[in-house]
Amino acid sequence: METRRTLRRLLEGPGAIVVPGAYDSLSAVLVQQAGFEAVYMSGYAVSAALLGMPDLGLLTGSEMVDNSRRMASAIRIPLIVDGDTGYGNALNVRRTVQTYEQAGVAAIQLEDQVTPKRCGHMSGKQVIDRAEMVGKIRAAVEARRDPDLMIVGRTDAASIEGTNAAIIRAKAYADAGADILFVEAPDDVREIEVIAAGLNSAAPLVYKVPEGRPAPPLSFGDLADLGFSIILMPIGTLLAATAGMQRSLRELSTNNSPVDPEIPSLTFGKFNDLMGLPTMQELEKRYAD
Repeated sequence: METRRTLRRLLEGPGAIVVPGAYDSLSAVLVQQAGFEAVYMSGYAVSAALLGMPDLGLLTGSEMVDNSRRMASAIRIPLIVDGDTGYGNALNVRRTVQTYEQAGVAAIQLEDQVTPKRCGHMSGKQVIDRAEMVGKIRAAVEARRDPDLMIVGRTDAASIEGTNAAIIRAKAYADAGADILFVEAPDDVREIEVIAAGLNSAAPLVYKVPEGRPAPPLSFGDLADLGFSIILMPIGTLLAATAGMQRSLRELSTNNSPVDPEIPSLTFGKFNDLMGLPTMQELEKRYAD
């Protein structure tokens, strides 16, 4: 599949790619139109958008796969998806990978939290045994039919067992076949440097920018120099869209006007252009002739 080969080529190249998050087809299309080379389907964002609820493992695997199928069909760039814990044990992981692969995604992230999981920046996380997660990674690798489909091995152990334990886990996930490694929620620059030094020879690395919270003072260039290949920004689109809707609704509620004149707004026509209406109208004419 071309998007899977594209993602592999991107990760084989120099530097890092910035990958914004999305939560539905519209946000994924906007990421593509902005010129980014890949997009990430965030479980946190999908939980908010689809359920109106926090990221506490409430979404089912089928809901996430259905969402990813719509998103993947709407774009031409690689879609990396949050596969949470794989929704169960190693056998569940096999089916999760198979259904995501059928949906057309380019990479699947699997994490070592217990089920039900929660957002990696929330308190109360727990992780499964390293050996159990190794088995789940092996199951994921064996389940894929397309060897270009990439498996992201994520560990949430840093805040529970310590950074060194997280590095040991990540190396074990790479040995089990994970194509990309992701240590969740490092606290400071020194911890980020230790993670990069310990893992950048094992597999391409993900760094997740802590959007909406204080972030370590590292630029994208700094992160690339440390050896990170993917700079993930999973919820920025969600936060921006939510803030925009709140402003518009507040204006409507207080001033009986749907638009704040101080804030530029899309017109109906421009939005239709973004969604590709002119192309569809041309197709209508062609098929009517």
